[in-house]
Amino acid sequence: MTEKRTTVLAIDIGAESGRVMAVHFDGAGLQLEEIHRFPNYALTVNGVLQWDILHLWREVQAGIGLSRAHAAGPPASLAVDTWGVDFGLLDRHGNLIGNPVCYRDSRTEGMLDAVFARVPKAEVFAQTGIQFMAINTLYQMMSLVESGSPHLQIAERFLTVPDLLNFWLSGAQVCEFSNATTTQMLNPFTRSWAGELLEALGIPLVLFPEVVQPGTRLGTYQDIPVIAPACHDTGSAVAGVPAQTGNFAYISSGTWSLVGLEVQEPVVNEAALAVNATNEGGVYGSFRLLKNVMGLWLLQQCRSTWEQQGRSYSYPELVSLAESAEPLRSLVDPNDDRFLPPGDHPAHIQAFCQQSGQAAPESDAAIARCVFDSLALAYRNVLLELQSLTGRPIDVIHVVGGGSRNRLLNQLTADATGIPVLAGPGEATVIGNALVQLISLGELANLDEGRQLVSGLGELERFGPEGEDAWRDVRMPAIQ
Repeated sequence: MTEKRTTVLAIDIGAESGRVMAVHFDGAGLQLEEIHRFPNYALTVNGVLQWDILHLWREVQAGIGLSRAHAAGPPASLAVDTWGVDFGLLDRHGNLIGNPVCYRDSRTEGMLDAVFARVPKAEVFAQTGIQFMAINTLYQMMSLVESGSPHLQIAERFLTVPDLLNFWLSGAQVCEFSNATTTQMLNPFTRSWAGELLEALGIPLVLFPEVVQPGTRLGTYQDIPVIAPACHDTGSAVAGVPAQTGNFAYISSGTWSLVGLEVQEPVVNEAALAVNATNEGGVYGSFRLLKNVMGLWLLQQCRSTWEQQGRSYSYPELVSLAESAEPLRSLVDPNDDRFLPPGDHPAHIQAFCQQSGQAAPESDAAIARCVFDSLALAYRNVLLELQSLTGRPIDVIHVVGGGSRNRLLNQLTADATGIPVLAGPGEATVIGNALVQLISLGELANLDEGRQLVSGLGELERFGPEGEDAWRDVRMPAIQ
């Protein structure tokens, strides 16, 4: 008797790399198989930091082609998730007008003030429920308005990066809900574009297509059904959290750390505005009440700087270095603006410490330890703010994504928060992407059933609080 197996392709693209993963479901468990991995990068052309989207499109096609050699037939479906906020514009023939610009490009400088000059900050939040960050699509679009960009004049359609790839795969010009919310241009209550806001800012509402929910079938690519998952990678990661209780928090840990709670209604009020919380779309009617923390980007940039200086470290070596350094000696605010662009982050860390009245870390080990301690402290502060907004207790923190393999940071997070950490799976984004496909295909009944499968994968590791006393009086330093 032949074992029944359903295979779906989860295409997950982050800021550093992308991969095409086959997820096999035999009715009782999930098995992941990497089909194709490829780099992603932003490059500067004519002074503009932009993504090589045609490289990504080529690699996506290559991965889908390779998947056919790994199975008896074509996959049952495929789905794409990527990072948020970045986008492409299409002309009336459906052609892309220039590469999508990277959110780290400088074109958004001063754009928050430009928006607030037309629409008060509180009103922007009331219409979108999204935290204020210069990287948001709203400020990227505002830069086009302010500069009189010819791209806006000839554009007929706006698509975020995963929606653009979905268009090339399926022919559907739509925006998926979870990723659309990251733009700060969508109303979380109507679940449609914030037309009043866009009109006030001079951003043409006609550019924006239909918004579809996760699980929507978009079309086919080479006879393979194309399904919209949570196209925002964090949305897929949260869908893949192995939650067994409603009172959980999550940290999707990678280049960025997304720290939050899963809620059923957006929290849009003065208190949420005051702490700059965000309400991003989730799957099956949920929202992700969260805040962005700069994440392991700080360590990635330190590693890159040290490599240029002739000192090469693997990530496990950096963790070992940090473990050898004195704890809580120096701290930085990971979300300080100086850490957003690529650069000499060891020097930035030292400068922040000096400007905040602390001793600057000198050794590579001390700098690495500063990064880990600072991230754990930032996680604690965010969770305290979110608890104050909801009144919800937190029984466990689920750390998912690549950062879930960092045992030192997991332990520091448990110590700083006083809450147990359950780390894993590392491939939560791929798994969440696949779960939505399997539900859409009728292979799973609902997300609870899918999360039960994830909890049985056997790769989860628990970290209990051990050194919380040392953290009790620790506070985030401020520039003096």
